[in-house]
Amino acid sequence: MSLPSFELLRPKTLDEAMGLMAKHGGEVKIVAGGTDLLPSMKQKLFTPPYVMDLRGVGELRGIRNVPGDGVEIGALTTLTAIEHSAIIRKDYKVLYEAVKTVASPVLRNMGTLGGNVCLDTRCLWYNQSLLWRKSCGFCLKKDGNLCHVAPGGKFCWATFSGDTPPALLCLGAEIEIAGPQGLRRTTLSEFYVNDGIVRLHLAPNEIVTRVHLPEATAGWRGSYQKLRVRGSIDYPLAGVAVALKMKSGRVEDARIAITALNPAPFLVKDADAHLIGMAPNEEIAVGIGELAARTAKPLTTSALTAEYRREMVRVFAKRAVMACAN
Repeated sequence: MSLPSFELLRPKTLDEAMGLMAKHGGEVKIVAGGTDLLPSMKQKLFTPPYVMDLRGVGELRGIRNVPGDGVEIGALTTLTAIEHSAIIRKDYKVLYEAVKTVASPVLRNMGTLGGNVCLDTRCLWYNQSLLWRKSCGFCLKKDGNLCHVAPGGKFCWATFSGDTPPALLCLGAEIEIAGPQGLRRTTLSEFYVNDGIVRLHLAPNEIVTRVHLPEATAGWRGSYQKLRVRGSIDYPLAGVAVALKMKSGRVEDARIAITALNPAPFLVKDADAHLIGMAPNEEIAVGIGELAARTAKPLTTSALTAEYRREMVRVFAKRAVMACAN
């Protein structure tokens, strides 16, 4: 499969990038590491007339402490740089645990945090070659009007499969977005749309520029558990992130999030109520697993059965809670 024809744009500053976005409207696709976009373009899922390579915009790269605010990570910061960051490993353990599971070392060298946050949703019926999709009559997400996952439905169940967003949700992360009116900042939980097609609250002329990790969640214990077919490179087919603030063996605050089970990553509601004030044990961890499984809505968007993926959410939530407790 070959890439379609396009014109490559290479801005050197954020202002130049925003100018190109304004000039070409919604005809631009942004590439950072290219690990998600380029394979999709080869499958003819996207055929944009313009592709904008942001790698020359150095101001969007790097990890730095912001006194009184926490840590700021540029959207172009590679996953490898985050994995090897002493700050992330020490103070934001759940993000470190998630980042080191993304794909393979070679792909982490290229992939960026901004790209992982903005991943396209995935589905067994969507992420295929043009010939394959044409033989099936296409699907609701691309070129067709039929959902093969929920026949007769008009809702796209393609799943969001990024590894870092559930960890970032647990940390209460916010993202900075550049647009025609300047910069805006929003919580990560408000950034995602629970729809496989819509996906993000991000306008065609906006760019994700930075991720902010609050100082309040620095030092929380964290664990990320991931299900995938091939342990070296695959996207998650179920992922659970847990972050606990512990004091004297008891939980002071807690957050649990899931990924690859719904069209958006989600925080598990009421998980904190079941953990705060408690000394986590196996019985409590099993209860958290049940809460997480009820939040998950896996369907036939992957080769693994929905029932198996839901059961693994129970297992992973339990494991993650116990890993944090110990």
